[in-house]
Amino acid sequence: MSNIPADLKYLSSHEWVRVEADGTLTVGISDHAQSALGDLVFVETPDVGRQLKAGEAFAVVESVKAASDVYSPVSGEVLAVNDALGATPELINQSPYSEGWLMKIRPGDAAEVSTLLDAAAYQAVVDAAH
Repeated sequence: MSNIPADLKYLSSHEWVRVEADGTLTVGISDHAQSALGDLVFVETPDVGRQLKAGEAFAVVESVKAASDVYSPVSGEVLAVNDALGATPELINQSPYSEGWLMKIRPGDAAEVSTLLDAAAYQAVVDAAH
């Protein structure tokens, strides 16, 4: 069974979102997603300062099996990216919810976060896929 922390929000496309104390969001891919992809060998992150729209592909994660786009949960500005992933993409496999984060974004509209899935709803998405 996948690890689905209750304090995060999710997209049905398997991204997770942590709302930080300052209102910014940290984004990564779920344990379920990294497990389905297998061992990651390459991660392409967005440029800091890039303006994203909700649902827009912002990153690519590649494993030995497949390449997959990663989608922005909200519209906003990219504040930071996880540069460590360039040399060690396997951080996503080892620690998808902490060391393996992909980007930090300042949402243009904080209300967009309320449209994301909670852990129970995301668990239902994962269960439905099996």
